[in-house]
Amino acid sequence: MFIATLIAATLPQGEVSAARDRLDAAGCLPVAEIWVEEGEACDLQFGRDISAARAALEGQGYDVVAQPVEHRRKKLIVADMDSTMITVECIDELADYAGIKAEVAAVTEAAMRGEMDFGQALDARVALLKGMDEAVIDRCLAERVRIMPGAKALIRTMRAHGATAILVSGGFTRFAEPVAREIGFDRAIANVLEVADGKLTGTVAKPIVDAATKLATLSESVLELGLARAETLAVGDGANDLAMITQAGLGVAYHAKPVVADAAGARIDQGDLTALLFAQGYARREWAEG
Repeated sequence: MFIATLIAATLPQGEVSAARDRLDAAGCLPVAEIWVEEGEACDLQFGRDISAARAALEGQGYDVVAQPVEHRRKKLIVADMDSTMITVECIDELADYAGIKAEVAAVTEAAMRGEMDFGQALDARVALLKGMDEAVIDRCLAERVRIMPGAKALIRTMRAHGATAILVSGGFTRFAEPVAREIGFDRAIANVLEVADGKLTGTVAKPIVDAATKLATLSESVLELGLARAETLAVGDGANDLAMITQAGLGVAYHAKPVVADAAGARIDQGDLTALLFAQGYARREWAEG
């Protein structure tokens, strides 16, 4: 048995009924509808062909997550940071203090779209920050970094129900560690910006945290925690997240670049991160304070 969860700020009954008709027409054998949260999130249970269900329901103005009923509530979440758990790309914001944001952001965008090798793009961008005062990092953290709506509720609710939460970022520890603490992650993994005499050296410690690191973190955590792969969730927005997203039990593209959205098992294009709580069957009364 499968579930397609429809999620929107306002989800009329008429939309749910129309969605059920589309599942029926696609041969998915819909059998029931159950509201997770009245007017916001509804489960449509169906009997077969999850790919056909996704095709039938996506692009209708609401988010949809289709998945097996079994292991719906995940025991591990591995999440990207920049533009996923926070609203900005930290390296772009750092570059803004040096007056080179447009130049750096163009490289960031190309890397996130999968048009450039991530490691080469990281080295190139960090090199442009050479000589920046180390104090700018803390200033950027305070002035620019904002937590993504729904992030705290998502992570704190999952952990309250026994899940492990790991933040794995191709960004930097100086941002990832305080962000992880604020949101409520168990731990954070990120790159280390190298500093000498209070200035950025323009280099990052090797080996870097990249797509392979993110996938390895997911795979190693599955073994350490004794989980089935189906009990895992991975969420991110860029090409650097694609490997872990495609290997997780539920891989989610969050307001993602096209290469990621097209490959992920689920995509959130409309709502915030609380959509992933509805997708796991958590009604608002079950959410931890976010």
